[in-house]
Amino acid sequence: MRLRAVDGADPAEVGAGLPAALDGVAPLALGFVPGPGDEVAEGTAVVIATSGSTGVPKRVVLSAAALTASAEATARRIGSGQWMLALSAGYVAGLQVLVRAHLAGTEPVLLGGRFTAASFAAATREMSAGPRYASLVPAQLATLLDAADDPEVRAALSSYQALLLGGQALPPALRERAADLGARVVRTYGSSETAGGCVYDGVPLDGVRVASFDGELRLAGPTLAQGYLGDPELTARTFVADEAGDRWYRTGDAGELRDGRVAVTGRVDNVIVSGGVNVSLDRVERAVRTVAGLEGAVVVAVPDERWGQGSAIVAALPGGSASADGLLAEARERVAAEVGAEARPSRIVPVEALPMLSSGKPDRRAIAVLASAD
Repeated sequence: MRLRAVDGADPAEVGAGLPAALDGVAPLALGFVPGPGDEVAEGTAVVIATSGSTGVPKRVVLSAAALTASAEATARRIGSGQWMLALSAGYVAGLQVLVRAHLAGTEPVLLGGRFTAASFAAATREMSAGPRYASLVPAQLATLLDAADDPEVRAALSSYQALLLGGQALPPALRERAADLGARVVRTYGSSETAGGCVYDGVPLDGVRVASFDGELRLAGPTLAQGYLGDPELTARTFVADEAGDRWYRTGDAGELRDGRVAVTGRVDNVIVSGGVNVSLDRVERAVRTVAGLEGAVVVAVPDERWGQGSAIVAALPGGSASADGLLAEARERVAAEVGAEARPSRIVPVEALPMLSSGKPDRRAIAVLASAD
């Protein structure tokens, strides 16, 4: 089947093509223009171009069955109603908002223009009185919480049956602030390869299975993508079958199951060797983000003359360099206690604003360049 290119940033265009895509008769290409050889199997709904935070380009092939299974499982878990689209429809989280609304027979409300607390409150006022839902990234939630002194923003936040938060780790302090204001936040875990979030607050959606193989999380179930367009080798490495013939997605995330809940501890490959000791930068970053003032900080690897590799904290600091030394001392103490003395970051790099991807995630490649140049 041939793909039809649409502008993934235009939700009206994606929404108009969605019924035929979900029927499997007119698959959509989101984020790229398909070439003459880009054909997909029957039943394909969309192909999404994605690079995530690593910058490695991929084109993920999702069937109508996978998208529908994900949307229906979400409705069973959190309920059904009207959705706000506050993300690009060219990303799986935004696309799924349109899919859920379509299957529920409701009209989604589109947040136009740049995301601000005022635009979120204005779009919320356009929604019906029934159950409301939205998908956000943590940076958007932080924007709303910072403006919560405004009674309209505060009322909008607490009016949603559920606010799905995915795309990156949700700092505990951010979730606590949201809960204090009556916002019902649901942490989601998943990716384009799983048709969006497939684990909610640590619990897999119906039909989704999670296992840890040598410390790496793998996912199975009806929401898995078919693979990567034009890249059979990457498909074979990423989607693997076990001895029983069941198909699993290798997430690349380190984690485990604790009392039936999924706990993600970081990326399998986000490890440095500092003085001969393996150090997980994800664990360091989680510890750093528990320090007041560093909730949104990013920890990256930097060269170290003595240890070979070390880590640096890159953060947008209101006080600039003046506040950096005290925060670094506190962060080093916290990391030493939670991860180990050898994992302590060597410095803080203050920036006016963290480089971000259009998805709302930190641009870790750009941030690493900033840290290395400091």
